[in-house]
Amino acid sequence: MFVAFILLITWVAAELYVIVLVAEAIGLLLTIVLLIAAAPFGVWAMRSVGRVVWRRFNQALAEGRPPGREVADGVLVVLGGALLILPGFITDVLGLLLLFPLTRAPLRSMLVTNFQSRLVVQAGRFASRSGAGRYDEHADDIEGTATDVDPPQIHP
Repeated sequence: MFVAFILLITWVAAELYVIVLVAEAIGLLLTIVLLIAAAPFGVWAMRSVGRVVWRRFNQALAEGRPPGREVADGVLVVLGGALLILPGFITDVLGLLLLFPLTRAPLRSMLVTNFQSRLVVQAGRFASRSGAGRYDEHADDIEGTATDVDPPQIHP
Protein backbone atom coordinates (compact mmCIF):
# COMPACT_ATOMS: atom_id res chain seq x y z
CA MET A 1 0.00 0.00 0.00
CA PHE A 2 2.80 2.37 0.89
CA VAL A 3 4.62 1.57 -2.36
CA ALA A 4 1.48 2.35 -4.37
CA PHE A 5 1.18 5.69 -2.58
CA ILE A 6 4.82 6.55 -3.34
CA LEU A 7 4.33 5.57 -7.00
CA LEU A 8 1.21 7.75 -7.23
CA ILE A 9 3.02 10.76 -5.75
CA THR A 10 5.98 10.19 -8.08
CA TRP A 11 3.67 9.93 -11.10
CA VAL A 12 1.84 13.16 -10.22
CA ALA A 13 5.16 14.97 -9.65
CA ALA A 14 6.51 13.72 -12.99
CA GLU A 15 3.32 14.83 -14.81
CA LEU A 16 3.54 18.30 -13.25
CA TYR A 17 7.22 18.57 -14.14
CA VAL A 18 6.53 17.66 -17.78
CA ILE A 19 3.59 20.10 -17.93
CA VAL A 20 5.85 22.91 -16.69
CA LEU A 21 8.52 22.00 -19.25
CA VAL A 22 5.96 21.96 -22.09
CA ALA A 23 4.47 25.25 -20.91
CA GLU A 24 7.92 26.87 -20.93
CA ALA A 25 8.55 25.57 -24.45
CA ILE A 26 5.23 26.35 -26.18
CA GLY A 27 3.42 28.67 -23.80
CA LEU A 28 0.84 28.25 -21.09
CA LEU A 29 -2.26 28.75 -23.25
CA LEU A 30 -1.26 26.15 -25.84
CA THR A 31 -0.31 23.73 -23.06
CA ILE A 32 -3.75 24.07 -21.49
CA VAL A 33 -5.41 23.60 -24.91
CA LEU A 34 -3.41 20.41 -25.51
CA LEU A 35 -4.28 19.03 -22.08
CA ILE A 36 -7.99 19.75 -22.57
CA ALA A 37 -8.05 18.45 -26.19
CA ALA A 38 -6.55 15.12 -25.19
CA ALA A 39 -9.71 14.02 -23.32
CA PRO A 40 -12.17 14.23 -26.24
CA PHE A 41 -9.51 12.73 -28.51
CA GLY A 42 -9.20 9.81 -26.08
CA VAL A 43 -12.96 9.24 -26.16
CA TRP A 44 -13.00 9.42 -29.97
CA ALA A 45 -10.00 7.10 -30.30
CA MET A 46 -11.49 4.61 -27.85
CA ARG A 47 -14.72 4.51 -29.85
CA SER A 48 -13.18 4.29 -33.32
CA VAL A 49 -10.38 1.85 -32.52
CA GLY A 50 -12.76 -0.02 -30.24
CA ARG A 51 -15.13 -0.58 -33.17
CA VAL A 52 -12.33 -2.15 -35.19
CA VAL A 53 -11.38 -4.40 -32.28
CA TRP A 54 -15.05 -5.34 -31.74
CA ARG A 55 -15.38 -6.25 -35.43
CA ARG A 56 -12.30 -8.47 -35.22
CA PHE A 57 -13.67 -10.05 -32.04
CA ASN A 58 -16.95 -10.96 -33.77
CA GLN A 59 -15.06 -12.23 -36.81
CA ALA A 60 -12.97 -14.53 -34.61
CA LEU A 61 -16.12 -15.90 -33.00
CA ALA A 62 -17.74 -16.42 -36.41
CA GLU A 63 -14.67 -18.32 -37.60
CA GLY A 64 -14.81 -20.52 -34.51
CA ARG A 65 -11.41 -19.56 -33.16
CA PRO A 66 -10.70 -18.27 -29.65
CA PRO A 67 -10.73 -14.46 -29.54
CA GLY A 68 -7.84 -14.12 -27.08
CA ARG A 69 -5.90 -11.64 -29.19
CA GLU A 70 -9.00 -9.53 -29.76
CA VAL A 71 -9.89 -9.48 -26.06
CA ALA A 72 -6.35 -8.36 -25.19
CA ASP A 73 -6.55 -5.66 -27.87
CA GLY A 74 -9.87 -4.50 -26.44
CA VAL A 75 -8.45 -4.20 -22.94
CA LEU A 76 -5.42 -2.29 -24.18
CA VAL A 77 -7.52 0.08 -26.33
CA VAL A 78 -9.79 0.90 -23.40
CA LEU A 79 -6.76 1.46 -21.19
CA GLY A 80 -5.17 3.68 -23.85
CA GLY A 81 -8.31 5.78 -24.18
CA ALA A 82 -8.58 6.11 -20.41
CA LEU A 83 -4.97 7.27 -20.21
CA LEU A 84 -5.70 9.91 -22.85
CA ILE A 85 -8.66 11.15 -20.83
CA LEU A 86 -6.49 11.65 -17.74
CA PRO A 87 -4.72 15.02 -17.70
CA GLY A 88 -1.00 14.90 -18.33
CA PHE A 89 1.46 14.42 -21.16
CA ILE A 90 3.07 11.23 -19.85
CA THR A 91 -0.30 9.47 -19.69
CA ASP A 92 -1.14 10.85 -23.15
CA VAL A 93 2.00 9.33 -24.66
CA LEU A 94 1.33 5.99 -22.96
CA GLY A 95 -2.30 6.11 -24.14
CA LEU A 96 -1.27 6.78 -27.73
CA LEU A 97 1.18 3.87 -27.60
CA LEU A 98 -1.69 1.59 -26.59
CA LEU A 99 -3.95 2.83 -29.38
CA PHE A 100 -1.58 2.27 -32.30
CA PRO A 101 -1.55 -1.38 -33.46
CA LEU A 102 2.21 -1.38 -34.14
CA THR A 103 3.11 -0.38 -30.59
CA ARG A 104 0.21 -2.29 -29.01
CA ALA A 105 1.36 -5.66 -30.40
CA PRO A 106 4.41 -6.14 -28.12
CA LEU A 107 2.39 -5.08 -25.08
CA ARG A 108 -0.37 -7.50 -26.07
CA SER A 109 2.07 -10.39 -26.35
CA MET A 110 3.48 -9.61 -22.90
CA LEU A 111 -0.05 -9.40 -21.48
CA VAL A 112 -1.15 -12.69 -23.06
CA THR A 113 2.03 -14.49 -21.97
CA ASN A 114 1.65 -13.22 -18.40
CA PHE A 115 -2.05 -14.10 -18.30
CA GLN A 116 -1.52 -17.58 -19.73
CA SER A 117 1.21 -18.43 -17.23
CA ARG A 118 -0.95 -17.19 -14.33
CA LEU A 119 -3.93 -19.14 -15.65
CA VAL A 120 -1.91 -22.37 -15.82
CA VAL A 121 -0.64 -21.86 -12.27
CA GLN A 122 -4.15 -21.17 -10.96
CA ALA A 123 -5.58 -24.19 -12.80
CA GLY A 124 -2.85 -26.37 -11.32
CA ARG A 125 -3.60 -25.12 -7.81
CA PHE A 126 -7.32 -25.74 -8.30
CA ALA A 127 -6.74 -29.25 -9.61
CA SER A 128 -4.45 -30.18 -6.73
CA ARG A 129 -6.91 -28.86 -4.11
CA SER A 130 -9.98 -30.49 -5.61
CA GLY A 131 -8.34 -33.75 -6.58
CA ALA A 132 -9.40 -33.25 -10.18
CA GLY A 133 -6.10 -34.53 -11.49
CA ARG A 134 -6.32 -37.92 -9.76
CA TYR A 135 -7.56 -41.00 -11.58
CA ASP A 136 -10.05 -43.25 -9.86
CA GLU A 137 -10.64 -46.48 -11.77
CA HIS A 138 -13.96 -47.10 -10.03
CA ALA A 139 -15.38 -43.59 -10.33
CA ASP A 140 -17.60 -44.40 -13.31
CA ASP A 141 -18.21 -48.06 -12.49
CA ILE A 142 -21.95 -48.03 -11.94
CA GLU A 143 -22.48 -51.75 -12.55
CA GLY A 144 -19.79 -52.81 -10.11
CA THR A 145 -21.25 -50.82 -7.24
CA ALA A 146 -24.91 -51.72 -7.72
CA THR A 147 -26.54 -54.23 -5.43
CA ASP A 148 -29.83 -56.05 -5.70
CA VAL A 149 -32.33 -55.47 -2.94
CA ASP A 150 -35.44 -57.51 -2.53
CA PRO A 151 -38.56 -55.39 -2.31
CA PRO A 152 -40.29 -55.48 1.06
CA GLN A 153 -43.09 -57.97 1.38
CA ILE A 154 -46.48 -56.50 2.19
CA HIS A 155 -48.82 -58.89 3.97
CA PRO A 156 -52.59 -58.29 3.93
